[in-house]
Amino acid sequence: MTDALREVIDPELRQDIVTLEMVRSIDVHPNGVVDVTVSLTTPGCPIRDHFQSAVETAVRGLDGVIGVNISFDVLSDSEKQSLRTKLGRGSLPAGALAQVRNVICVGSGKGGVGKSSVTANLAAALAAAGQQVGVLDADVWGYSQPRMFGLSGERAKVNASRKIVPLDGADGVRVVSIGFFIEQDAAVVWRGPMLHKALQQFLEDVDWGALDYLLIDLPPGTGDVSMTLSQLLPEAKFLIVTTPQAVAQKVAKRSADMADKLNLEIAGVIENMAGFTTPAGESFPIFGEGGGRLLADELEVPLLGQVPLTMALREQSDGGLPVVLANPDDAAARAIHEIARRLIAMTPVALPMMAADATTPAPAPKPVGMSLPMA
Repeated sequence: MTDALREVIDPELRQDIVTLEMVRSIDVHPNGVVDVTVSLTTPGCPIRDHFQSAVETAVRGLDGVIGVNISFDVLSDSEKQSLRTKLGRGSLPAGALAQVRNVICVGSGKGGVGKSSVTANLAAALAAAGQQVGVLDADVWGYSQPRMFGLSGERAKVNASRKIVPLDGADGVRVVSIGFFIEQDAAVVWRGPMLHKALQQFLEDVDWGALDYLLIDLPPGTGDVSMTLSQLLPEAKFLIVTTPQAVAQKVAKRSADMADKLNLEIAGVIENMAGFTTPAGESFPIFGEGGGRLLADELEVPLLGQVPLTMALREQSDGGLPVVLANPDDAAARAIHEIARRLIAMTPVALPMMAADATTPAPAPKPVGMSLPMA
């Protein structure tokens, strides 16, 4: 029986539930019914349904088993600490993102390819399609989401539970950025441990609420931020932004290699600056052609769309209202709306979570706000 349960893998911790000591008890009754109790890391575990089906499948496959009853409890604090020690981790996946259906990291191999403008406009397009959307500006050194959502100079807020409250951008997109915690346009000079702490706090101590999509605007390249997020969000998907230029496509491949090494799923490629489209509709391939398609084919993932460079896209990125909302008929806006539709079609349609037991007391909130390292 125990050996059968070794086939049940925790997709977040990437080990079987027996090795993780998450199997609380196994009771085999003479009538062929088996009772199994599995201990979760949090009452509102977003992958509880996964364990329910995986345990039932594993046990029902055994000879003589005619029924399986599965129940759940929660690891004690000491058991969680033991698990952290076993895994060599400082923290376990928390319930902070239990109401987030999809986490999408948007990255690029190099700067200057328009990754942040793609993130902002894709978020706004998803919101316009009726989705609940958040944006985490993880490009700590080059944060630009506050400007793109018209939130420059705004300061972070903390609610009565001492949780950071995202600011509302265009069309209700919830935005969190380091720009809300430091003086406007100030430089951020941090080393890896400070980045890790800030990003962990942005994920665990933010009241994101129920979201269909949380888009994370990564810094360019393959540095500390990307590695930290891969540890904190092992189930996140990765979108790669490149330009048609061959050299950009080659550099973007490095980000794809990084994602592969960190076991992040690459959901697709977006080709930005796919020609300059004039207000009259003429198109000029000033950055070359075909880089996005080549990269997508090499990675064997979808090319989700090709976004042209337009005057309206540039103007609205500076103006604080995403072009998909300000001018939905613009060529760039149309392309991004189509990418949003494709992303919705390829991602889950229901929350992969179970509501927390109403009888389980909520953990005491941790104080946040000024605990973020300041520049």
